[in-house]
Amino acid sequence: MRSDTKYIWKYLALILSLFLLAALISRIVPHEQQTVSSVGSYGNEVRAIQERLKERGLFNSNVTGYYGEITRNAVLAFQRQHGISQTGTAGPVTLKALGISIGDVPAATEANVNLLARIISAEARGEPYAGQVAVGAVILNRIEHPSFPDTLSGVIYQDGAFTAIVDGQFNEPVSPSAYNAARDALNGWDPTGGCIYYYNPKKTSNKFMWSRQTVTVIGDHRFCV
Repeated sequence: MRSDTKYIWKYLALILSLFLLAALISRIVPHEQQTVSSVGSYGNEVRAIQERLKERGLFNSNVTGYYGEITRNAVLAFQRQHGISQTGTAGPVTLKALGISIGDVPAATEANVNLLARIISAEARGEPYAGQVAVGAVILNRIEHPSFPDTLSGVIYQDGAFTAIVDGQFNEPVSPSAYNAARDALNGWDPTGGCIYYYNPKKTSNKFMWSRQTVTVIGDHRFCV
């Protein structure tokens, strides 16, 4: 009986060791995130899929962001055309063939806080605190949107995206509140509800911006989708 108990404890110790080793490896070896959209999915990625398929004449319905049977059939047709396994699911191979990629919101590291705070200060100096957080949220929402670069620096430095980069305000001293706003945005506060655009109607006549659907107004900025 004692021998059996000793064996059991050795076995449990071995299992525990393997579990701890696997946990350690998972921290060291980065995993590739594979984004997959299928029937029932909803969001920006599905909207991008529908837009790309519509451009190719394969999706003849409204772009809704909902992955239903019409979208599935369009994906199947696209997969058939490109020699991709016909699953009806938009996995990594299909998304790549469609030219779609989506980034992840970065962690609130010191470097990311500093970079985001600088653009918040430049673009929203003098705005209410919620408006400063909202500008940061828009930038982070763009990272997760298929139509924009997939990194924080990529979104901020994208050509023509922010006038503050061009007119030098980006290099001005950063207001203290912008650092807190950057942290709040990076930690998940989004006063805009998912917007990817904003503008000050008093300072722009850009027809594209005026054509966007306004979701909310904070301070002098309209936040849009």
